[in-house]
Amino acid sequence: FKTDSLEYRVIAEWIAAGAPPPVEKDAVITGLEVYPAASILAPNATQQLVVRAKYSDGRTEDVTNWVKYTSANEGVATVDDTGFVKLTGHGESAITLWFDSKVLYARVTVPFVNNANPVESTFKPRNYIDNLALAKWNSLNLVPSKQADDSTFLRRAFLDAAGILPTADEVDTYLADQDPNKRAKLIDQLLNRDEYADYWAYKYSDLLLVSSRKLRTPSMWAFYNWIRDSVATNKPWDQFARDIFTGSGSTRQNGALNYFVLHKDTIEMAENVTQAFLGQRLTCARCHNHPMEKWTQRQYYEFANLFARVGIKNGNTATDNVVFAKTSGDINHPRLLRPLDPTPLDGKPMSLDSTADRRVHFANWLTKDNDYFTRNIVNRVWANFLGRGIVHPYDDVRATNPASNEELFGAVSADFVKHGYDLKHLMRTIMNSAVYQLSSEANATNQADNVFYSKYVIKRLPAEVLLDAMSQVTGVPTAFGGYPAATRAMQLPDVRVQSQFLTSFGRPERILCDAAERSSDPSISQALHVINGDTLNKKLSDPQGNIALLLKLGLSDRKVLEHLYLTAYSRLPRPEEFAQLRKLLEETKQSKQEGLEDLAWSLLTSKEFLFNY
Repeated sequence: FKTDSLEYRVIAEWIAAGAPPPVEKDAVITGLEVYPAASILAPNATQQLVVRAKYSDGRTEDVTNWVKYTSANEGVATVDDTGFVKLTGHGESAITLWFDSKVLYARVTVPFVNNANPVESTFKPRNYIDNLALAKWNSLNLVPSKQADDSTFLRRAFLDAAGILPTADEVDTYLADQDPNKRAKLIDQLLNRDEYADYWAYKYSDLLLVSSRKLRTPSMWAFYNWIRDSVATNKPWDQFARDIFTGSGSTRQNGALNYFVLHKDTIEMAENVTQAFLGQRLTCARCHNHPMEKWTQRQYYEFANLFARVGIKNGNTATDNVVFAKTSGDINHPRLLRPLDPTPLDGKPMSLDSTADRRVHFANWLTKDNDYFTRNIVNRVWANFLGRGIVHPYDDVRATNPASNEELFGAVSADFVKHGYDLKHLMRTIMNSAVYQLSSEANATNQADNVFYSKYVIKRLPAEVLLDAMSQVTGVPTAFGGYPAATRAMQLPDVRVQSQFLTSFGRPERILCDAAERSSDPSISQALHVINGDTLNKKLSDPQGNIALLLKLGLSDRKVLEHLYLTAYSRLPRPEEFAQLRKLLEETKQSKQEGLEDLAWSLLTSKEFLFNY
């Protein structure tokens, strides 16, 4: 600090007074106010924020100069240490205000400029999601894209809900259906398919780190089967969590208990639980108060102590463990050198002397009116369908990481709780919204928007979905060592199954509970796999595959091309595509089979196949 600064004076005067510590009667902060809380400004405008703190003794003080400020989108707005905001681009940014454990936001909006080629909106709201999204678009001068056509929606819905492509027959049937409610009916059908259970069981296995790395094979299967059964029966998410944290007994008989076997270390347990079920990253608070969040080191060890009395002992067989609640055992705070009362984050503490199961206390806090818990799973499900969480990254819903549409996030979360933490209801609501059914093609107003869902966000298929899709189109299943023939990648309970293809395309190792473990970034390895790798080429040339079968059936070029397009793209070839491809087939100097293999290869390595749009 400069010697003439206010900060210097405060520190100096405190030292001169004998550096007195806090006392119980000190007033505590109860809330923050910011002015203006929301503003719509012109490009290159500036705005000074004013922040006031409320205290328990009734005082209100101007704390503008003491607040820590950050901008959620510096491409729209920047902010300095005094709360002075400069607008740098079009869009919206939340300015995070952080003072003495309290967090608040100010929202600044610079509407997009769309003077030329005005676009007329054809958007028709279907549910509350659409109304709240529309309000945001209107404030930003965005016009949503048109509705996706039937074939695009069909392919998108199959991939997003169940991780599979529709068959050619399913495409034909759906496109021929004239029922105006066919999209809603399709959504209901998808949410009841076995592939839906496979897809979401795999995603939750990623979340819970199911792997034979730390679990013996029978235990790994018990854990996976419990997860899949929970998905198949649509177990409410709060009950799903309670079943994990309140159970005791054999890990073979109760697969959920293997979560504790995976996390025998108390510190690892505390950090992964908060990441998986709360969307909070506590790791920084292990050694010091969190620099980016309100959590303190004291809160960290209060929370960790909730899991210090989980006992694990050998069961009746070599592959079985028994999980139980111990009545003693604590983890010490590293500086205070003593244990602290076990306490959920911002929750009520348990007595350090209580012999009750601390996990039950945690589970009651976790699943009852807990915004962290609700918003975390809602954001994960939303990101699966819309390509980006309402909070981004989708597993980071801390208080200092604002939502792109807080009103929408709050409404979806409240509706999820109102309907008993019903995941299928949540998914059905999202998929039936007009927002989800928008085209990915931009219009003149929303080309720069990748945050507010005015168009569908294009995303690359996950590694397992991509491999299964290639197997489905070619009619040649991938062989996985130790698993039955025709096992799909999305049905594997373990990521340690050898597959260079899956590794290259970003399959996570399930070591860290972090969304960044799964990668969708392009690489040279991926290019080599699709250009000359054995995985795809062997499928195309397999004598029992679909290419060979189409030739054996003696179908016309038109029928063959239509079948390939329907299975790969869920649409028929356009007239110009058909004319060009038919000419190529007629002029090819290769055998008819080699020509078809090359044609199928070009379809399966195209952007239209590799991405969900």
